[in-house]
Formats: sequence, structure tokens, C-alpha cells
Amino acid sequence: MENLLLWGLYVATFYAFLPGLISRTFGFRVFKKGRVEKEISLTFDDGPDPVYTPKLLDLLARYDAKATFFIVGSHAEGQEALLRRMKEEGHILGIHNYVHKSNWLMRPRTVKRQIERTIDIIENATGVRSAYYRPPWGIVNVFDYANLGYLQIILWSAMFGDWRIRLGPDRLKKRMLKKLRPGEVMLLHDCGMTFGADKEAPQNMLIALEAYLEEGARRGYRFVGIEEMMKLTDAARSVSTSIWKKALISLWLLWEKAFHVMFRLKTVGDVKDAAFHYRVTTYYGENIELAEGGRVEKGDRIAELHFDNKKLSSIAATSKSPVATGIRMLREVEQALPLLANQLAADKEANDIKAVYGVTMIHRGADRLGFEVFQLPEGLFAKSTRIYLRILIRVLTNTQQSAKGKKRRETISPRMLLMPVNTIRRYATVQLNKMQEEAERLSDAVERTISAAADEAAQLGTKTTAI
Repeated sequence: MENLLLWGLYVATFYAFLPGLISRTFGFRVFKKGRVEKEISLTFDDGPDPVYTPKLLDLLARYDAKATFFIVGSHAEGQEALLRRMKEEGHILGIHNYVHKSNWLMRPRTVKRQIERTIDIIENATGVRSAYYRPPWGIVNVFDYANLGYLQIILWSAMFGDWRIRLGPDRLKKRMLKKLRPGEVMLLHDCGMTFGADKEAPQNMLIALEAYLEEGARRGYRFVGIEEMMKLTDAARSVSTSIWKKALISLWLLWEKAFHVMFRLKTVGDVKDAAFHYRVTTYYGENIELAEGGRVEKGDRIAELHFDNKKLSSIAATSKSPVATGIRMLREVEQALPLLANQLAADKEANDIKAVYGVTMIHRGADRLGFEVFQLPEGLFAKSTRIYLRILIRVLTNTQQSAKGKKRRETISPRMLLMPVNTIRRYATVQLNKMQEEAERLSDAVERTISAAADEAAQLGTKTTAI
């Protein structure tokens, strides 16, 4: 019996207590407070009530205040006209289950049926399918996170006990005025017909709310629906993140300059628009067999490539994902490889290199340029490289998308790239041929111009003689 009770406690803890604690304490998968300058969200649970909800709508209209109503489906049946009025007056209608019963006391399938039934009632009355959900008492179970992913769960930042009539309008007003602050999500009740509530309690709420709205209007506050509150909060977070990210990028680029000086990196091509840099160094990794023959062994000389972080930041700022960033990076590399080949050919320090070497997270398509792609041998270097490159991608890129699925994880997983020295030399030959072709084309153009000028001069002389 004792074991049975203990297992029951474990199940109850993981099914209900922990999810509720996590969502309330850390805001996991829920919205409960805004980050704004002058906005407050009023939310009302348990309605609609045929007596108090119309009075509440009249009061909100007088102050041009918009609110969010979390509807109990069983209370809404037969009150379609009231639901339509809410929608037409600019308020948001959310879901509060079909009956006011805790999700802790229902199976996941039952919770879902309650929500869907309430959604249908709201949609049939207003033509709008609700996307906002507040579980009764703010309590979620562990399955709600998975089953209700199509809904935004809304909790609150301020609650006042307004469902009890003995609180009285004056005490309620004082409590509410203490929360007259930007970003608050206020929990109030426009119906007293649920378990534990007093039927006439909304009358006190209306008296206190009028004083709250009046004082809020005097101080310049706006009362907005939860949708607008969330949009304004997202925008504020984006600005804050942008400032923080710019500071990080500046620090990272400063570090890169110091790194270039310390390790004497050489820039490939134009310093102002370089795609990458390199240094001639010694290879200390495991021995690697190359596809075209030969091998790179520990102690061999290599040219170690470093993609320019400023260029990466510029590319990533206008790319929608790490994959798009990678495609544009490879194009930059392809254009810069002939420059690298010519520079290595002229660099006496690089005369004895075996290969060009680099480590990157974005490697798809590199094989088409002549690189051979290898897994990083597991160990401290591989782990530290993964951490470094992932931080680099997060800092320098604009993407908000996470790597989902095996295919994307493979795309942005660190790999080692090696290009045999014979392959890089072919880029130099190609570049030389292109330069020769360009010189010959210019030479032919000059000859044609001179010839045309000579013919024109001869014709002019003939005409002069005839005159």
C-alpha cells in the first residue's frame, strides 16, 4: 500500500505539479507579462455572463479599452450574440475549457475535447477560430505542452481574488491600483457561476475596474488585447537582442583582429573585401588519406584557412537560415580560390605545403570546389571546435531558426576540409589562363580599333585629293 501511494505521488508530481511549477516560475511555453512602455492587458475569465458581461463591455467602450475574454464553453452556449459583440468591439476571445474544471483532474484526451468544443462554439458565433488558451486556475499537465502546441497559453502577472464578494470594491480597487504598471496581464472575472466563486462578485469588479481605468487613462496608459501586448513585447525583445548582438559582434571582430596579429594571418585578395585569410603552419591531426592519392600526416606543412568573420556577418545579416548563409559563403570561397592559389604560388613560405586545410560548420557543396570533407576525430579538439563554431554562428548570424532534424544537423555540424596542393594549383592555372584570355581579348580589341582608325584616315585622305 505504501509503495502504491508513493508511485501515485510520483505520477501526480510529474503529471501535474512540475509542469505547473515550471510554467508559472519560468514562463515555459506561456505568456504572462509584457515588456512595454504604456500598455496593460485586461483579461476576464469564466464568462460570458448574461448580466455582467454586457455591463463590462459598456464600461470598456467608454474608455476605449480592449480586453481578452477566456470563454467557458458551457456558459457561451446560447449567447452567440454576446460573443459577436465582443468580437465586433475589438476584443479577443480565448478558451477556458468547456467546463471550469482543472486539467489536473482530466485525461489529456478529455482536455483536448473540452478545448475543441469551446473553439467550435466561438467560431460558429464569430467566424474566428481562437488561438489563445488559459487553463482553469492556470494549471497545466505534462501532456498539454505536446497536445496544445497549436494554442498560445496565456497566464497572468496580477490576480486579486475578485471572485469573492466579501473582498469589497474598495479593497479590490486598492489592490488593482498597486498593479497600475506597464506590461501587467490582469486576471479578473466577469462571471461568478463557477465553483468557489460568488455569483454577485463581478459587481464589485466593475466598480473597482472603473476607478482603475480612469486612473490609467489619466496617467496615459493604453489597455490592449493580449495579441497586441505580445507583438509589442516581441518587438521590444528584438530591439534589446539586436543591441546585445551588435555589441557581441563588435567584440568578436575585435578579437579576430587580435587573432590575425598574434598568428600572422595573411589576407587573400582585397583587404576591404576579403573572403578569407590563411597562415602556413604544421598539421597536428591524425593521418589522412586523400582521394587523389597521397596523404597528410602529422608534422606536414599546410595552409590553414580562416573565413573572414566580417564577411560572414555581412552575409548572414541578409540570409534567412544557416543553410542560406552556407550557400553564399561557398560562392565567395569559389570566387576567391584562384586568388588564394596565385598568392600561395608566390608565397615562398608555402612552397612545401601538402594541402589547404580548414574547419567549418557549413560545408555542404565544398566537395564540388575540390575540397575533401572529413569527420573531426572525436576528442577535446572536436568538442571545443563545436562549441566555438556554434557560438560563432549564433553571434554573427541573424537567424532565429534552430537546427531541426538530422539533415539540418548534418548541414551545420563541424567538418574538416582538405584540398590537396595539386588541386589548388589547378585554380592558379585556370586563373592564369583567364588572365591570358583577357589580355588577348584586349589586344585584339586594340588592334581592331587601330585598324578602323587607319581605314578612316585613308578614306579622309582620298576625299581631300578629290576636292
